[in-house]
Amino acid sequence: EKAVNLKKDLAEMQEWMTQAEEEYLEKDFEYKSPEELENAVEEMKRAKEDVLQKEVRVKILKDNIKMLAAKVPSSGHDLATELNVVLENYQLLCNRIRGKCHTLEEVWSCWIELLQYLDLETAWLNNLEERVQMTENLPDKLDTVNDALESLESVLRHPADNRTQIRELGQTLIDGGILDDIISEKLEAFNARYEELSHLAVNRQIALEQQLQMMRETDHMLQVLQENLVELDRQLTSYLTDRVDAFQMPQEAQ
Repeated sequence: EKAVNLKKDLAEMQEWMTQAEEEYLEKDFEYKSPEELENAVEEMKRAKEDVLQKEVRVKILKDNIKMLAAKVPSSGHDLATELNVVLENYQLLCNRIRGKCHTLEEVWSCWIELLQYLDLETAWLNNLEERVQMTENLPDKLDTVNDALESLESVLRHPADNRTQIRELGQTLIDGGILDDIISEKLEAFNARYEELSHLAVNRQIALEQQLQMMRETDHMLQVLQENLVELDRQLTSYLTDRVDAFQMPQEAQ
């Protein structure tokens, strides 16, 4: 009777493993929304816990069959053979569910990381847009234009590492068919805004550089002119002081 019960327990264990495999490993999942992906991750965590909890039952079965084999070798031999099959299938099921759970957790982590990089780069784009707007309608002062140019250039020196991460993480998820529509839409919107603002900022940088160069040249010309006027004034004052007749002066002084 004990052998019959153990045989029944082995059959029930095998049936449970078959159902678990069908439910958790053979479904064709499609993750089209973050909610679906997150639910799948939680489900696989529960599946992993459920499977690992059966380890106690498997150990009890193993011990009982060993005890029966020691008492009744004939009955125990057949059960031991069935037990080995169940143990092998159980270990395989554990490994596969652990693997799938780990994969889904990695995918979810990849999605969260992508969102974090997008948030960082969006904040940078907002800052860039603000700096570009600050360069509009500047007063015609050398220091003001120079400060605006340096401020814009400091933002433009932003490293490209985050954008590289966004591209690689997004492509990894899209290649796996995971959240591909949502990610494609997000990346398209981000890249379009990045290209537009970067182009605008670089053009504004060039315009400010040209404006600054013209202002410096004009400032230099005015300085030279001022120096010449001061020298001319000094010469004229000297002539007047010495009561020099106008016709005795050099032509340029006349």
